[in-house]
Amino acid sequence: QVQLVESGGGLVQPGGSLTLSCAASGSISRFNPMGWYRQAPGKERELVAIISSGGSGKYGDSVKGRFAISRDYAKNTVSLQMNSLKPEDTAVYYCFYRAGVDYWGKGTLVTVSS
Repeated sequence: QVQLVESGGGLVQPGGSLTLSCAASGSISRFNPMGWYRQAPGKERELVAIISSGGSGKYGDSVKGRFAISRDYAKNTVSLQMNSLKPEDTAVYYCFYRAGVDYWGKGTLVTVSS
């Protein structure tokens, strides 16, 4: 069984920064990808970033150059550094772990507003 718990969401002004963290527990392999999706009100869930076992990250087009994903393989955590935040980044951010099936956290709300 895999459990994922996100933290770090909150209210931030446009142009600000925020770091999300996700702690994974259970049967976690460093060879399986982890990452973040987000879902804004009235919109479909979209991929924000994913990090492979090699440590390289891939990003959704809307966050490239602003967000950075990292992973601590020893602690089974994945983080998302979000810079230059925009109001359109407002969403619930979900951590996931991919091992044949996707395991999901409950999400953390990020609100970008002045």
